Amino acid sequence: MRGRWVRRAAKALCLACSLAFAWPSARAQDVTFKMDVKLVNVFVNVTDQNGAIVGGLSRDDFALFEDGRPQKISLFERQSEVPLNITLAIDTSDSVYKDRALEHDAGKRFALALLRPQDQMSVIEFATFVTERTSFTNNLKQIDHGLDSLRGGDSTALYDAIYLASQRLGQKQGRKILVLVSDGGDTAKSTTYPQALEQALRNEVMIYSIIDVPIEASAGRDIGGEHALITLAEQTGGKSFYADQGGLDQAFKKVSDDLRTQYLLGYYPQNQVPGSDFHRIRVTIPRAALGQYSISSRTGYYADSTAKRH
Repeated sequence: MRGRWVRRAAKALCLACSLAFAWPSARAQDVTFKMDVKLVNVFVNVTDQNGAIVGGLSRDDFALFEDGRPQKISLFERQSEVPLNITLAIDTSDSVYKDRALEHDAGKRFALALLRPQDQMSVIEFATFVTERTSFTNNLKQIDHGLDSLRGGDSTALYDAIYLASQRLGQKQGRKILVLVSDGGDTAKSTTYPQALEQALRNEVMIYSIIDVPIEASAGRDIGGEHALITLAEQTGGKSFYADQGGLDQAFKKVSDDLRTQYLLGYYPQNQVPGSDFHRIRVTIPRAALGQYSISSRTGYYADSTAKRH
């Protein structure tokens, strides 16, 4: 009897040992084949040939590609209610000094017209240095106080402002918008254009550039700076507007209209290109005639900084 019990105990012990040795292998196999696929959000604006915003499109109207490979649209919303986090960044350098009062007043009207209870805005100014005048809030009095505190300086730290504002916006949940009011000239030369653009893309920041041209004559304009502001907007899914075409109030209104009519497309990447740090995104409307619509969306995202927040 005792011998039978010993044999049974030994057999049970051997079985336990075999399971113990098999367990790490099973766990390793699970880890090896686990897919950590994150939702990629793409905010999209559509305009017609006359620049009018196009609403009423459905999920089936859109096609979405990552690195040229078609993706299934898993999330779709019209006129997204996702909260807005907006940084209003105003150039207060000497080159745009003449418009400082206009920027101040138009900024107040922009905040009053746009912000909903779920939205927040911060105010920064950039000249020689980048200074936050109001941290994120939806309190209009605090925003007005920040705009009343604008001071100014000699140089223009444009790319520093984009870099730092993008990092701050990246900590927020919801839509992340950087509204730049500037002539586009960067004279601080500490942060470069590629560094500023990368930070915006990594933090899923959409840049809206309001270009304030100080002098109409081409000899007094920074054409390269203006082009940089336009390209930054295009690459991040935002837009650019000239303040001289209807004034700052009209430019702010166009930004506001754009933000109120964005489509949200979300997808889980499939057949992803392995080993790629940056994945390019392209959104189309296949059934539309060539040139019928203009589509604005971010051009891609960095694989190690995909935002999952919605």
